[in-house]
Amino acid sequence: MRCIRRSTHARRSNSLILSIGEKIVFPSHGPCLIDAVVHKLVGGTSASFYRLTRLDDSGGQLFIPVDKIRDFGIRRLLQRSAISELLNRLSRASKPTILPDTAHNWRRRAFDCSELLASGTAIDLVTVVRSLTGLSEARPLGARDRLVLERAKRLLVCEIAEVSGDARSAVAEQIDMALSLSKARSTRGPGAEPTQVHPLKQ
Repeated sequence: MRCIRRSTHARRSNSLILSIGEKIVFPSHGPCLIDAVVHKLVGGTSASFYRLTRLDDSGGQLFIPVDKIRDFGIRRLLQRSAISELLNRLSRASKPTILPDTAHNWRRRAFDCSELLASGTAIDLVTVVRSLTGLSEARPLGARDRLVLERAKRLLVCEIAEVSGDARSAVAEQIDMALSLSKARSTRGPGAEPTQVHPLKQ
């Protein structure tokens, strides 16, 4: 096995250019660091893989074929300018459940949440967090729903923290504040005075 560690190394795959040292998002796994391109023999043929190190404190590594990077839905980190919009989405008055027809159908809800988590987009993570948080305000969540909610929040916190440079604990507080605003707005009704949650300043 040979590792290529030059930070200037880059490869093109289906119009997506990734470089060693770049941070990306792997759906369902969250932000990862591309720390090398390694070469392995697969079925007697040499193949190149991106080696990704997860940035969620787990320290886990993932190996993704360079020529199939698009198949895994990998994307770059969201833009810093998008953080405010994500927080504002979280703070909007919530409905009983954002995922349609799932409040009393846990199988459908589990499927929909799984699809949203697998998409890898920050907007879909927000949808899961808002939906399950709204549902928790109507009745206690089951163990499965609690785990999904915690996972979606963890992935969202990790990405926002990587982009903003803020501590994850501070980002988690921002998200909780936005969700509290959402609950307050739902209670007060549509005439509530609008309030925005802004990312922490450096």
